[in-house]
Amino acid sequence: MDELLLAGPGGEECLHLGTPLDRAALRALVEEQCTRLAAVGLGPGGTAALRLPPSVAFVTSLLACWRLGAQVALLDHRLTDHEIEAAVERLAPQVLVGATHGPASALRGFSEVEPEAVALPGGRPAATGHALIQLSSGSTGPAKVIARTASDVIRELDCYRRLMDFPGGGDRVVLLSSVVHVLGLVGGLLNALRARTALTIPERMTAAGILAAVAASDRPTTVIGVPFHAELLAGTVAPPALPLLRRMIVAGELVRPGLAALFTERYGVPLGTMYGMTETGVIATDLSGALNPAKRPVHGMRLRLVGGELQIGAPTSPYPGLDDPTRWSDGWLHTRDAAELDEVYDLVTVLGRLDSQVSIGGLKVDLTEVEQALTALPEVREAVVVFEDGAIEAYLATEPDADLSLVHDGLARRLAAYKRPRRLALLPRLPRTATGKLLRDPAALRDTAATAPR
Repeated sequence: MDELLLAGPGGEECLHLGTPLDRAALRALVEEQCTRLAAVGLGPGGTAALRLPPSVAFVTSLLACWRLGAQVALLDHRLTDHEIEAAVERLAPQVLVGATHGPASALRGFSEVEPEAVALPGGRPAATGHALIQLSSGSTGPAKVIARTASDVIRELDCYRRLMDFPGGGDRVVLLSSVVHVLGLVGGLLNALRARTALTIPERMTAAGILAAVAASDRPTTVIGVPFHAELLAGTVAPPALPLLRRMIVAGELVRPGLAALFTERYGVPLGTMYGMTETGVIATDLSGALNPAKRPVHGMRLRLVGGELQIGAPTSPYPGLDDPTRWSDGWLHTRDAAELDEVYDLVTVLGRLDSQVSIGGLKVDLTEVEQALTALPEVREAVVVFEDGAIEAYLATEPDADLSLVHDGLARRLAAYKRPRRLALLPRLPRTATGKLLRDPAALRDTAATAPR
């Protein structure tokens, strides 16, 4: 797969993480890293885990592992040592590639680090032919181990190639999503390498840092991130003129009502959306914003509804060593998302998690509807709504000095009494997973609320 990604002449910038690199320079760095990894015993059929921040070191280590014929597991560099130890015990890689110094600031977009490869005692060779191992975000519970073959990734890249409004040759991407997770990795990094699209990661993941990165080029530019990043940019009241900005594309969560319109008002370009999973990559898109909230499935994607659940055609299970028919069975992947399918116009509308539909006194309540009612209120920036111990709870990040009575009044106008949260907890900011998704684990939310400053 690395040959596909690195093919082509050098000379043209392909990667900019502090220092611009062309393809020839990147190939040379990959060869150098191959030598280092081979020296600690990594070879065909071997296994490696990468614990590296977004960096040239991450890119070259990943491509070098694939060039050597190894299976690669990606570990988020922001995980604690305890979490890394648990992941290494679970995955048993033969080689662990880390950085020579600790993690950088949380607002740092990329790091300049040297990779350090260490052979691990007890590491096992690859038991399957998968090229890539990822862990799910863990936003709703324990992370899942997900495996993809080189063919799976190439199929997804082909889906991106067929999307008219997705960045291609001669374009530029400013990537905000984590390269450890599927959107940033495949839709951002790998697509940029294959499509000959210049890729930049901002030095600082602040609104000012992102806007500076967008402005620093004469190429048509697309920003790729998660809804949190769109919220951040839409909150900039007087952004600079960005004549080469073509659109922003977000995925990972439902976009709150009003955000797309606000973003377009600020920047004069669409806020496109995508729906996907780590297990499959991209599933459906609305890159122009014209279909909102619906999306069109990408090429070759087979969808069906069973009991209101969206299921995706998948010939094999993406969960190595896991036999769970509630996740995959008979060639269908269970998304656990509620959706609507319009077969006439070939559209899918994702409504939210299937487990967001709960019963209160025999009456059905969709927690996604409650969240959207909250985020539509002017006092509320973000909200997470959960169901715990038979009651609805809401955790809110509000505007400074927001009047909670106005939130209660707004909900009373929008929702029937049985749909309203029994408890509203105010937080300075809502906790997020490493991918930028809002954390939805009730126990973790309760702990955060208990320790938040009053």
